[in-house]
Amino acid sequence: MAAGSTASPPRRGYVDGPFGQIHYRRTGTGRPLVLVHQAAMDSRQFTAVYGLLAEAGFDAIGIDLPGFGNSDCPPFPPRVEDLAASIVAAIDALGLERFDMAGHHTGAMVATEVALALPERVQRLVLNGPMPLTDAERSAFFADKHLREKEIVPKPGGQHFAEFTAIRERLVAGSLPLETVNSYVLQALGAPSPFWYGHNAGFQYRHEDSLPRLACPTLILTNTGDQIYAHAQRARALRPDMAYAELEGGGVDIIDQQPEAWTKTLTEFLT
Repeated sequence: MAAGSTASPPRRGYVDGPFGQIHYRRTGTGRPLVLVHQAAMDSRQFTAVYGLLAEAGFDAIGIDLPGFGNSDCPPFPPRVEDLAASIVAAIDALGLERFDMAGHHTGAMVATEVALALPERVQRLVLNGPMPLTDAERSAFFADKHLREKEIVPKPGGQHFAEFTAIRERLVAGSLPLETVNSYVLQALGAPSPFWYGHNAGFQYRHEDSLPRLACPTLILTNTGDQIYAHAQRARALRPDMAYAELEGGGVDIIDQQPEAWTKTLTEFLT
């Protein structure tokens, strides 16, 4: 929980989905807000903001995507559309008739698909790090990074933990305590799915095609230090009619780096 928050820690539960059980965290009693995490993490990504969102009047619900956190893994490498179908199943099981959504990175893609599937029920949408891609960018990922991610597997002596810890420490660049970095490593390497499933889904997805079809009020949110900041600008050019906000600095872990500013930006748009 964020420093200064007086809200209770999230309660946890399970609902059934198309690939098994779906795990979620829930805090607050106000307006429902479904939170969708980025790849290689789970609903713990929002730990720093659950309490802040509850205090701002939201019923904050973080859902573990299939194969992440404590949600069961599909028996095949899922696409974003498969991940979104599980989120829809969880939303239905939780009895949410109308709700807001916010997704980060791959979670923004999943949230986009949910909004397209449930246009009468998603009231407002926050895309934190949308990622329309060129064909060259997509091909480069599968020719390089995708293969390297497939090499992140258990190794003798826990070498894979040390290697991935070094990657996460480099991304954090000293902006967060080691305990937080350790949580990132456990979320990524402790997931039921192979590490590469998440970005494999994200880089197959054509956000450049789905963004133009969104009809609900939408905020494009980014931060200047994000690895995909330029893609948010590309999304903004695709949809100049959407609301836009950016935070200064930070990185892929902006929610932990600037929880108060992140929450304030969300709540100002959603309310």
